[in-house]
Amino acid sequence: MLSRVQSLGLNGIDGFPVTVEAYVADGLPMFELVGLPDAAVREARERVRAAMQQTGFTFPVARTTVNLAPADVKKEGPAYDLPIALALLAASGQIDGSALPGRVVLGELALGGQVTQVRGVLPMVISARTQGFAEALVPRGNAQEVACVDGIRIIPVASLREAVDHITGAARIEPLRAVPYEQLLTARRPAQDLSSVRGQRSAKRALEIAAAGGHNVLMVGPPGAGKTMLARCLPGILPDMTFEEALEATRIHSAAGQLTPGEGLLSERPFRAPHHTASAAALVGGGPKARPGEISLASGGVLFLDELPEYNRAALEALRQPLEDGFVSVVRVAAQARYPARVMLVAAMNPCPCGHYGSETQTCRCTQHEIRKYLDRVSGPLLDRIDMQLEISAVPVEQIASDAQEESSAAVRARVEAARRVQGRRYEGEGVSCNAQLSGAQVERYCRLSDDAKRMAHLAVHKYKLSMRAYTRVLKVARTIADLAGGEITAAHVAEAVRYRSIDDKYWGG
Repeated sequence: MLSRVQSLGLNGIDGFPVTVEAYVADGLPMFELVGLPDAAVREARERVRAAMQQTGFTFPVARTTVNLAPADVKKEGPAYDLPIALALLAASGQIDGSALPGRVVLGELALGGQVTQVRGVLPMVISARTQGFAEALVPRGNAQEVACVDGIRIIPVASLREAVDHITGAARIEPLRAVPYEQLLTARRPAQDLSSVRGQRSAKRALEIAAAGGHNVLMVGPPGAGKTMLARCLPGILPDMTFEEALEATRIHSAAGQLTPGEGLLSERPFRAPHHTASAAALVGGGPKARPGEISLASGGVLFLDELPEYNRAALEALRQPLEDGFVSVVRVAAQARYPARVMLVAAMNPCPCGHYGSETQTCRCTQHEIRKYLDRVSGPLLDRIDMQLEISAVPVEQIASDAQEESSAAVRARVEAARRVQGRRYEGEGVSCNAQLSGAQVERYCRLSDDAKRMAHLAVHKYKLSMRAYTRVLKVARTIADLAGGEITAAHVAEAVRYRSIDDKYWGG
C-alpha cells in the first residue's frame, strides 16, 4: 500500500515542500530510505522503529520503501521522523491515511515516541501557510516560536500517539491561538545604560545619531577609554523592533537552531559580538550546509567587532558586500541560501599596537612602520562602508570622579524613536526603514542640500579626498542629524557629518 504525508525542508530562512512517500509491499523484509537523505535522516529508521513499537504500533515487517520527494534536493535533519512514522502507519494499514492530505507534519521522534523540538519550524510553518496548507503538526517544544503565525491551524503535539489520535479523530488537539505581537513583547532586559558612562559627550552624541539613522560606526581610541562600554550601551537606545523585523530575526535564529527551548518571537534587537578569531564563514555564513553567520544572526540589531584589526583580513573583506546589499548569499557545492544582513556594524580598535598613539598622557612605544602596518589591516573599501568614524579619548580623572548626572539611555532613546518615526513616514512604500538603507537614487531624492550645505559638502570632498561612496554616506548622516533636529539639512548638519569622517584622513591618510 502507498501513502503520502506532506512535510517541509529548509533552504536559508524559507521552507520548501517535501512529500514523504511510504510503500509497503509483500517480499523479504527490508527498509530503503531514498531521496537524498543526509546522515540524520538515514538514522530515522531506528528512531521511527523504536517510537512506533513503544507507542503500541508495529513496524512493517515487509518490503518497505520511503521516498523523500523531490529526489534531487538534499534533505537534512531529524524533522522528517514524525511524517515518516505517519506515512508508514498509513501504508501498513494501521491508521486511515485519508485524513493525511491538507496537513503538513514536522517533528523529531525520541525512542520512547515523544516528539522533540527541531530547528527552522517558524520559517517552515510560514511557508506552509503560503503554500495553502490548512494545518501544521509541530513539536510542542516549538509552539511558542510559532505562536504569532495566523492563517493556518497549528497543532502542537508531544508524542506520536497524540499525533495519531488527532489525525484519526480519537482525541482532537485544540489549535494554537495566534497571539498579537504586542502581547509577545517582553520587558527590555537591563542593558548597559549610557548614564553609567562618565564623560564622552561627543561619543554619546555620535551614538545617538548612529542609532537614529542605523549608521555603521568605528571607534578608535586607547585601551580603557570606554569603547566597548559605549558599544554595549547601543541596544538600550535603539527603538523596539517592528513585527516584521522581529519575525525576520526569529526566522534566522530558528533556521540556525539558535532559539532556546520554549523561546518565542524575539522582541529585542540582536547584539552579536564574535571573537576576533572568527573565520569568514563564521562571520558571513557558510559551512557544508550553508548556515547563517554572525552578520545574519545580528540582522535587525548590532554586530560588534572589538579589536577590528585583529580579525582575519579575508573575514573582514567578506563583510563588504553584505554591508552594502543588506543580504548575504552563501553558496556551497551541496547547498546555497540567501540570508538577510541588515545590521548596524559597530567596530572598535586601538590607534596602534600598544594603544597609545596620539595620547597626551601615555607614550607610544610603536614605530611608524608598526603603526602603518597595524592600521593597514583595515582596508579602505571597508572604511568606506562605515558611515561614522569616532576618535575616543581617555576620560579625565576629574570627570570620572564627578557627581554630575549623566543622561540616561531612556532619554536618548526617546529622541531616537522620534527621528525613526520621521523616517518611517518619509520612506513609506520605499522598502527602507532608516537613512542608512537609502540607495543612491533615494539619497538624491531625500538628501537635498541648500547652496551653503552644497558648498560645505564639496569642500569636504576635496579636503578629505572622499570617495563617492563616502560622500553619499556623509549625506545620509547629515539627513539623520537634520531628522534629530526636526528640520531640513543645513550646512551645520553637513559639517557635523563630515567631522565623523575626519579621522580617516588622520590615521589612514585619506
